[in-house]
Amino acid sequence: MHKTMTSSHLRAKASCGAANPGCSRLSAGSLRLAIRRFLPQETFPPGVVCRSCERASLPLRSIVPAKVFATAICISLLTACNVGPKYTPPAVPPPPAFKEAAPAAYSSAPPGAWQPAQPQDAVLKGKWWEMFNEPELNTLEDQLNIDNQNIAQYFQNFMAARAQVGEARAGYYPTVTANPSVNNSRSSTNGTASPIIAAGSGSTATGTTATTTGASTTTARIVSDFSLPVDASWQPDLWGRIRNTVHEFQYAAQVSAADLENERLTEQAALAEYYFELRGQDALQDVYNRTIEADRQSLALTRALAETGIDNQEAVAQAEVTLKDAEATGTGIATNRALYEHAMATLIGKSASTFSMPVKSLSTPLPAIPVGIPSELLQRRPDIAAAERTLAQANAVIGVEKAAYYPTLSLTGSGGLQSSSISKLFSLPALFWSLGASASETIFDAGLRRATVTQYTATYNADVAAYKQTVLTAFQQVEDYISTLRIISEQIVRQNEAIQAAQRYLEIATARYQTGLDPYLDVITAENTLLADQQTVVTLRVNEMTAAVQLIQALGGGWDVTQLPAAAQVSSKDAPGKGAVTSSSHLMP
Repeated sequence: MHKTMTSSHLRAKASCGAANPGCSRLSAGSLRLAIRRFLPQETFPPGVVCRSCERASLPLRSIVPAKVFATAICISLLTACNVGPKYTPPAVPPPPAFKEAAPAAYSSAPPGAWQPAQPQDAVLKGKWWEMFNEPELNTLEDQLNIDNQNIAQYFQNFMAARAQVGEARAGYYPTVTANPSVNNSRSSTNGTASPIIAAGSGSTATGTTATTTGASTTTARIVSDFSLPVDASWQPDLWGRIRNTVHEFQYAAQVSAADLENERLTEQAALAEYYFELRGQDALQDVYNRTIEADRQSLALTRALAETGIDNQEAVAQAEVTLKDAEATGTGIATNRALYEHAMATLIGKSASTFSMPVKSLSTPLPAIPVGIPSELLQRRPDIAAAERTLAQANAVIGVEKAAYYPTLSLTGSGGLQSSSISKLFSLPALFWSLGASASETIFDAGLRRATVTQYTATYNADVAAYKQTVLTAFQQVEDYISTLRIISEQIVRQNEAIQAAQRYLEIATARYQTGLDPYLDVITAENTLLADQQTVVTLRVNEMTAAVQLIQALGGGWDVTQLPAAAQVSSKDAPGKGAVTSSSHLMP
């Protein structure tokens, strides 16, 4: 007798979780076509409506017992729901403008002081280091993008993250295994085989071994078995567990891609900083070389004056001490220069033993850097993109854990060929098959699932706080380096004025000493004042250039979120090159 399913039962089956926003919405025609593959053609009252999709009623048929299982599976699969929470990026309201970049902050700046580029909504683009107009730096940065081993490490981490997406996507499909076998067996002649009465003294047959004792024969049979079984198993993704797992690893791959870009920017900025630090050491060495030469001339003059009786040996000794101190300090400058040179070699993937930089004093003018507006900063920093994608990943993990509240359906099937003869293995009688299904649901777990969901919810909330902190830190860094550049540039202008005054002081002290009006100690004081001012201005110039690099890094270095691969792209088989992980698609789930 055929069992009949009521319209309300079918309506409940077809209702794909109307309260769940993750329900897969299907057209009436697609659902009707799928159901007809499993249902017989007897007429059944219409009225099945998906309450979530609000589709028209479908004319279903009466169901025989053998079709109930297939029908339920079909409808369940077609209306599978995602029980995870919907992800929405948290809002962090940006300030309307950077305070330190406001025109009012530069109203009292002296002529020649640095100011941000105008208009203020301009952004960095492309190879940001080219704005310094340093050909050697450009060449080094290009080498770094190819040969830096830290970038290579992060790139391989990204490739591993992409591979994990493929591992997760495998859960969408059945697992099929084959286990072909051949088995030959022979029964014992000392067993319970029945004796065979032979007409003669013995007998033989294919597949048997005969042993004759008197008038009876015990036969041992050799049996062959050829088997070619195929097993398949599948767990349909009814509640979005696999779907959220795939999303989790897709977002993790995006995090890895953003980390790669952040590491690339960090290495590029470090190379630029080391370059200007090295050039600063060359400039400082030039200052000491000129100071040492001036001290030698002063020592020669002091000796000449002492020989003529105008001065004494005490002044000669003072001049010698001043010269030796300058020579010792000037020699020590080479230590820092060597360290910066070695660090640059490591950054571009070369051995420090084979790399050297020519001597060149720091003379690079500070470029006008476009700082843009704060709202754009959220789209231009890879560390902010990484923090936001970490949030999406944590949200997907919550969906994976919530799916544990619902039953798991497993479909299994096996089939194949089996025969005692290889010649009959591929015949219809050798075919065998079986189909089965099972469902499992955890009835009691002492609150394990609830605690797990609570744990990952707390992790998500912690990631929200980390994201907001990353954004606030980004705003702080930009303000810090804008103010640093503004103040240092003004200080350099004042310091250059101090150098001019110290130079006049030294000239006056030297002239008065040569005429015998003042002792040599006054010359030494003037020389030390000039040297200190020259050292200070070199240090300020280095700090100014490194602060410019740090500001560019804080602004994202010309990167923007459109260069981050979309979630679907990290699943593709086309691997991006190590030089860049770029895409024209916007960052999106």
